[in-house]
Amino acid sequence: MKQILISTALIAGLAAGILSDARPAKAAECYADYKAKQDAPLRLHYGVIQIGGACSKPAAKAEISGRLSAAGWTLLNVLSIFGPDGLEQRKTDAGPYFLRF
Repeated sequence: MKQILISTALIAGLAAGILSDARPAKAAECYADYKAKQDAPLRLHYGVIQIGGACSKPAAKAEISGRLSAAGWTLLNVLSIFGPDGLEQRKTDAGPYFLRF
């Protein structure tokens, strides 16, 4: 009886360890640079934004479009997707639209 309890506890412990390793790791930081516009009067801007969802252009387009439209902007184009290493080189170009939305 003692061996059965020890075996069961050991198996349960191993299963818990395996399952905890199966959880997805925290997503890496993901950013995109984009172009957007407003009409009447026409205004354009280039910006950099952090992406919270999947780090791909299609997912970024949907996320960025929603955030920008809430502020009255229309997404024109997602130029690229990149990690934190690409932030500094884009900071000056994005100006006030660097991580604004």
